[in-house]
Amino acid sequence: MSLASAIEPLRSLNRLIQRPAFLWRFASPTGADIEGSMGIPLPTLEYNAALRGADYLFVCAGLGTELNDERRYLQFLRRRGVVDSRLESISTGTRLLARAGLLSENRCTIHWESRSAFQEEFPNLDCTNRLYEIDRDRLTCSGGTAAMDMMLHLISLQFGRDRARSVADQFHHEHIRNENEDQFGGRLQHLAHLPENMRSAIDLMQRHFEEPIPVPHIAQRAGLSVRQLERRFKMHAGVTPQRYYMQLRVQRGRELLIYSSLSVINVALSCGFDSASHFSAWHKRIFGKSPSESRRQERTKSGRL
Repeated sequence: MSLASAIEPLRSLNRLIQRPAFLWRFASPTGADIEGSMGIPLPTLEYNAALRGADYLFVCAGLGTELNDERRYLQFLRRRGVVDSRLESISTGTRLLARAGLLSENRCTIHWESRSAFQEEFPNLDCTNRLYEIDRDRLTCSGGTAAMDMMLHLISLQFGRDRARSVADQFHHEHIRNENEDQFGGRLQHLAHLPENMRSAIDLMQRHFEEPIPVPHIAQRAGLSVRQLERRFKMHAGVTPQRYYMQLRVQRGRELLIYSSLSVINVALSCGFDSASHFSAWHKRIFGKSPSESRRQERTKSGRL
C-alpha cells in the first residue's frame, strides 16, 4: 500500500499532463526480483544502476521488516548520504535511515505501530507522530495512504496546488493532508472526540510509561478531582483510569514485543512493570496469550521467523 500510494500519484500526473514528468525505478542490492507484502514480485535494477541520475531515493519498508542482509543496505545508504544528502523514507524505511546514522539532526516519523520500538532503539532522535515530516534534506513518511499525501505535496511544489488537486481527485482523495497532521492509528484514533481534560490525562499517561504516575496526580494535572476523572473514564472509555493506564502500558509492551528485539524483562521495565511475570500476567489478561506467544505468532504472520 505504501509503495502504490507513492507511485500512483506520479503515474496519474504523467497521464494528466501527457508527458513523463516523473520516472521511477525499483532498486535492490543485486537487481533480483523482490516480493512485496502482497505477494507480487517486483523487478528491480542493481541499486547503483537504478539510482544513476536520480533526484530522489526513497527507502520503503513494511511493518516488522527485518532484512537478512541489512549491513549491505546500511553501507549503501551511508555512501549515498555522502554523494547526495537528499534521502527519503516510507513507513519503517525510517528505521534503516536511523540505523545508517542519517537522521541524527533531523525530525522524522514512522508508522505508529513501530514508533514505540523506534523510540526505544533511538531515544535521542526526534520522532514525531506526524503523517510525514520534511526537515531540510530528509523527508520521512509514516506509510500507507500518507505516502499519497506526501507525493501530492511534492507535485504541488513543482506543478501547483490545482494540479495536485486534480491528481487527488483521480483517486477520490477528498482531503490532501499536510505535514502538520498527525497519524490516527490504534489507541490514538478516538482521542479527538474525548473531553479536553480527559485527553490531557491520557496524554500524561502516554508520556509516563516507564515510571507510571499516580492517578491522583494525573487528575490534578488535568484540572479534575479523582472522582471526576473516574466518572469521565467510566463514561467515555468504560473503564477506570487505572485500568485504562494499564491497558496503554500493556499495549505499548505488545508493540515492543513485535517490533523490537528487546527481551521480555526489558519490555516489562520499559512499560513500568517491576518484573517480567507481572507484565506477563497482565498481557495474558488483556490479550489472552503470553508475551512470548504474541511475539512468536505475530512474527510468524509477517514472515520474520
